[in-house]
Amino acid sequence: MSSIAVLIISLGVILVGAEVFVNGVEWLGKKLDLSEGAVGSVLAAVGTALPETMIPLIAILFGHGDEGHEIGIGAILGAPLMLSTLAMFVAGVSVLFFAGKRKNGRIVVADYETMSRDLGFFLIVFTAAVLTGFIPPELRHWQLIIAGFMIISYAYYLYVLVSEEREEEADHCLPPCYFDRRSPSPALGRIILQVVVALALIIWGANLFVGSVKEIAVMYGVPAFILALIIAPVATELPEKFNSIIWISRDKDTLALGNITGAMVFQSSLIPAIGIFLTDWQLKSGGMFLAAVIALASAGLILFELKKRKVISAGILVLGGIFYGIFIWAVLEGIIR
Repeated sequence: MSSIAVLIISLGVILVGAEVFVNGVEWLGKKLDLSEGAVGSVLAAVGTALPETMIPLIAILFGHGDEGHEIGIGAILGAPLMLSTLAMFVAGVSVLFFAGKRKNGRIVVADYETMSRDLGFFLIVFTAAVLTGFIPPELRHWQLIIAGFMIISYAYYLYVLVSEEREEEADHCLPPCYFDRRSPSPALGRIILQVVVALALIIWGANLFVGSVKEIAVMYGVPAFILALIIAPVATELPEKFNSIIWISRDKDTLALGNITGAMVFQSSLIPAIGIFLTDWQLKSGGMFLAAVIALASAGLILFELKKRKVISAGILVLGGIFYGIFIWAVLEGIIR
């Protein structure tokens, strides 16, 4: 089978997995009596963040010394960049595409407290993770202390979310559970099985996608660094994008954006903390620093509009694509390495 055919099939697998996953995770949230904020920012976000989370951990644990550590640190800092720029861009384009059928049109009306908490948490904790990378090796103990606080802060974030009461309207228009369509109240075991199977499909599809893209890159002579920096990260972030597109089309804005912002929180706190513990955590590359600054700038702009207007426009989400474009331009022009 040709690489292009595998590429198309892998996209189909990811899309099917995302559809089954969003259905299962919504039912799981109902069964556990969790708010939409908790479903989107915790269950969906952490579940679909698994593919890109494995890349830096494998690079750090099984890479070759300093080179493996540098790849791992770069991947850890790259995930928030992708989420706060490209994923937001895709969400914004989806809002524009489905504007005619959405009750709020081009405006994203997600839960204000959930969105402002997620974005505010991201800005604070990710800034701490970046600044920790400039602490000299002789002050290593301060890095470890900061990493410990980052883990504690994420635990507190989880506690706050799961403590929220579930909204009554969250159960309206909830489609039947795919693994138990006849029951108005499917068994918890079937719901969990559905979520696990969906995650397996998503991860399998993402792996197929990355593998086929690598073969196509070799076939057409695409430079390896472009593949590593641009194409592979896009593939590992596909689950969040597909899930958010599905939820946006169904007017479930809190779930759609919470899926992205929750992953941003996870990728800016727990994963960098692990990176700090396992590496010397030194930001040796200008590209690493620029990626972090652009991620913070994009998220900060979204939070600014949210605080000012209490809603988020499709236009401000689409601007994330410009931020990502700036980073890619700087890399391709050799301005940063």
